[in-house]
Amino acid sequence: MEAVAEHNYILLKNDINLGSLNLQMEGGKKMAYQKVNADRRAPGHSQYLDNDDLQATALDLEWDMEKELEEPGFDQFQLDSAENQNLENSETADLNLDPIQPATSPKGRFQRLQEESDYVTHYTRSAPKSNPCNFCRLLKIFCTAIILFISGILIGYYTHKNCSSNATSSGTLDLQLYQEILKTIQAEDIRKSFRNLVQLYKSENDIEISKKIKTQWTSLGLEDVQFVNYSVLLNLPGTSPSSVTLSSSGQCFHPNGQPCSEEARQHSSQDLLYSYAAYSASGTLKAEVIDVSYGNADDLNRIKKMKNVTNQIALLKLGKLPLLYKLSLLEKAGFGGVLLYIDPCDLPKTANLSYDTFMVSLNPGGDPSTPGYPSIVVPLLHFLGIQKTDGSFRQNRSNLTSLLVQPISASLVAKLISSPKDRITHSACSPLELPNNEERIVSMQIQTVTKFETVTNVVGYLKGSTSPDRYIIVGSRHHTAYSYNGQEWASSTAIITAFIRALMLRVKRGWRPDRTIVFCSWGGTAFGNIGSYEWGEDFKKVLQKNVVAYVSLHSPVSGNSSLYSVASPSLQQLVAEKNNFNCSRRGQCPETNISSVQMQDDADYFINHLGVPAVRFTYEDIKALEGPSFLSEGFFPKRATKIEEMDPFFNLHETITKLSGEVILQIANEPVLPFNALDIALEVQNSLKGDQPNTPQLLALASRLRESAELFQSDEMRPANDPKERAPIRVRMLNEVLQDMEKSFLVQRTPPGFYRNILYHLDGKTSQFSILLEAWEHCKSLASNETLQEALSEVLNSINAAQVYFKAGLDVFESVLVGKN
Repeated sequence: MEAVAEHNYILLKNDINLGSLNLQMEGGKKMAYQKVNADRRAPGHSQYLDNDDLQATALDLEWDMEKELEEPGFDQFQLDSAENQNLENSETADLNLDPIQPATSPKGRFQRLQEESDYVTHYTRSAPKSNPCNFCRLLKIFCTAIILFISGILIGYYTHKNCSSNATSSGTLDLQLYQEILKTIQAEDIRKSFRNLVQLYKSENDIEISKKIKTQWTSLGLEDVQFVNYSVLLNLPGTSPSSVTLSSSGQCFHPNGQPCSEEARQHSSQDLLYSYAAYSASGTLKAEVIDVSYGNADDLNRIKKMKNVTNQIALLKLGKLPLLYKLSLLEKAGFGGVLLYIDPCDLPKTANLSYDTFMVSLNPGGDPSTPGYPSIVVPLLHFLGIQKTDGSFRQNRSNLTSLLVQPISASLVAKLISSPKDRITHSACSPLELPNNEERIVSMQIQTVTKFETVTNVVGYLKGSTSPDRYIIVGSRHHTAYSYNGQEWASSTAIITAFIRALMLRVKRGWRPDRTIVFCSWGGTAFGNIGSYEWGEDFKKVLQKNVVAYVSLHSPVSGNSSLYSVASPSLQQLVAEKNNFNCSRRGQCPETNISSVQMQDDADYFINHLGVPAVRFTYEDIKALEGPSFLSEGFFPKRATKIEEMDPFFNLHETITKLSGEVILQIANEPVLPFNALDIALEVQNSLKGDQPNTPQLLALASRLRESAELFQSDEMRPANDPKERAPIRVRMLNEVLQDMEKSFLVQRTPPGFYRNILYHLDGKTSQFSILLEAWEHCKSLASNETLQEALSEVLNSINAAQVYFKAGLDVFESVLVGKN
């Protein structure tokens, strides 16, 4: 029995000497158990205690351990209640113990054993009086030792496992929180909201819809929902539709290909009126039609060698390049007018738009009368009839180009071709082409009017708890032009409303994100993203400093075959994780389709003027992704395929809402922003690959940028993975560097329609810097390489600025660490 007691005492002693065991207290505090020098004894005792004294001393430690475990916060370690009761009764009767108060030291009771020199002598007990009690006590010692040993292993394992995500397993808890919020999003709720919005679709201005959105967001509990209005210059269609007349036959056609008639003029539908190019020149032009295909530099150089193009009419296909860029080339070449159309071969087979008309905007962004500053009308001056905004007079810019631009249907283009039946070759689609050996003279007439209208944005806030001055902007849109993309704007608004509803259910239970989420429903999108541009210009100083990211819900469902994601390089890793997680839940995981390409939506201002990382999830048609880019620049009043036909059960809407919502929550709530610095450097290096000339200096600078980004990334991941590194000042500095990484890549001079943020490409088929590609194409047709040198300088300066930025960030962190040491 004595040998067993000694063996159990050694087990208990070894278990105590394992080190400090960090146990999670109920109040969130921790108590560290320090190991105790077991050989410390009271004066007068021999080095080796006799057997009875050994049992008594072991029992003292065991009793103290149980008392420690009985303190508040250790309920999970309580022994069986009956055993506790027996132990308490026997020990109290036999040993006559004084009550021991819980330790006030945060280090715990076992630290106090070292600090109190008279502890052992004060609590030296006499030997037990009966052998049955000895057996029970030895059994208690053995059980306690086993429980502590197993508990130590489990606590050590989970403590080590959780240290990478936070001492309280914050990473796992956050993911669980996100899923709890997102699981309340239901497809049926989105469908109901969508149908309610479509009922308001008949209104021609957005006031009624804006009021509906504001009322709904306020009822959901969103804070400080408000209208933000701007008086802007809009270019609207005239009272009668435009027309194209063939000189050879005298036949007159409307843009949709229908013959002109008095009845058609009197009963012209809004769809026919709104087949126009906003901010185009107006008037009449009679000239030869010259087919310029997609209107790139090679096409124009080839045509100018064959014909005189001065003041002629170009037959231009939409797509492949930005429309504004192609129009600038045509204007520079001397053309006087443009007939713009979409080739049916560029569209999915399911989209039969041969007889449909469409609208385009020639506005690069914002109110044309107040470029660079917001259109806030001073009330008194406006009352007096003086158009002045924020201290600056409006500019008279009724048209933004000298060209007469008229969108027409493919059916009207077919009427310009002599033998349209020759276009069908077997079952393949043959692109529309005007014969070069035949002359077509047409007269085009365009009538538009300009007037000042009010554009309304709806903006609501959910203020953050720890960093309320850092904003994640979530943008949708509501309709402002007659019926254009009526289904898509309702889809966009229904999704943002569904996410707000799910989010506010959690907020009402006391939770808030760390950073502020700003919900925006933009007006004036069809006329050149006017609402978002004016709001951005209005609050530019604040947004430059405080905006962390932009999440776009512009066109969530444009097809039903492929999930397509557009994201800044710094956000692509996060988006890929969400895509993979989503497809694993759905059981189908196609190749991840993520790219940094130009988006035709309200993210434009935030990407190109503020350098804000952006992301957008969209369901697309595979054919649309494989076809030419920039076809979305055309706004059709009626989609050939309606939203409810593409997504009858609104499951795609639910997926987009949850994917976007999880990204929003993670950016808004992660202590360290989930941005990847190294991905930016890798994107730069990939953008310098290809056939275009790159100077050795440019390549060397890109290599140094990668080295700096790698060092910064390793420094960045420390506080992201180790909670001990999360000093508030360090995390704040790190996040400020992360949110401003893309600002270095904003260039001053770009071709019309090209992004100023050079990290974005024209389409997913090209990986090179867009401005270098354009300059190289421009250089091939000219003897001078001045344009190419300017583009190379812009790219060089951007890469150098980014490299200096990362290096400066590293230097700041190093100085902070040195200061702490």
